Amino acid sequence: MEEKNNHQSTNQYLIPGSIVLAGLFIAAGLYFSGGTNVQNNDVAVKQPANQPTVPAAGNTNAVREVTKEDHIKGDINAPVKIVEYSDYECPFCKRFHFTMNEIMDEYIDSGEVAWVYRHFPLDQLHPKNARKVAAAAECAAEQGGNDMFWKFTDRFMELTPSNDRTDLATVLPQIYGELGLNRNKIESCVKSGKYDAHIQEDVDNAIATGGRGTPWSVVIAANGKTFPLSGAQPKQAVIQLINIAKQEK
Repeated sequence: MEEKNNHQSTNQYLIPGSIVLAGLFIAAGLYFSGGTNVQNNDVAVKQPANQPTVPAAGNTNAVREVTKEDHIKGDINAPVKIVEYSDYECPFCKRFHFTMNEIMDEYIDSGEVAWVYRHFPLDQLHPKNARKVAAAAECAAEQGGNDMFWKFTDRFMELTPSNDRTDLATVLPQIYGELGLNRNKIESCVKSGKYDAHIQEDVDNAIATGGRGTPWSVVIAANGKTFPLSGAQPKQAVIQLINIAKQEK
């Protein structure tokens, strides 16, 4: 059962008349997808599936510029970038993560699409684990670079049950061992809080762009035009939006 719908209505895609039909297809997918949601930093409550959410404040144009400091799967110069703001303990984020890996399998060789991962831990819903895992991911990247960040993230999503039910004392050491990471260094890194400010910057940017739940993504076209992508959208809906963004010159 969805914790709360995190849908976008059809008028959120401001697209040229020639692609209105595709835009409507995307909007329909957004309406019926799930997501873990908070409103104005209040704890999420359940909402009937047929009840649309109030549009979130914020503007996708506020998305922070993608740089080499980001965690990127694909070519940083790709004409279409999908910037995802995600929570490691969100079950919908887990679903969307697998979807995005399938999409990148199709686009990564062509260099058409880049996937950018940013942190959006929902403290109200996942106060025990979400920020700790985000910090562990950053500390893993410190040891092994961008590739290690993605290996850590992929493995965590594969192994864990979500919703703060993850036994970090068991799962994290297992991942560190599998990936050849130095457990003591990562645990010391997490404890130091050196990446706490960076994680909060991601959270603040997610909210500024209109994010009120996870997964929340902003699609950036080559000309800089941005599109919202809310919830764990199915593969075909994401591809439709990629095609819309590719038409922007």
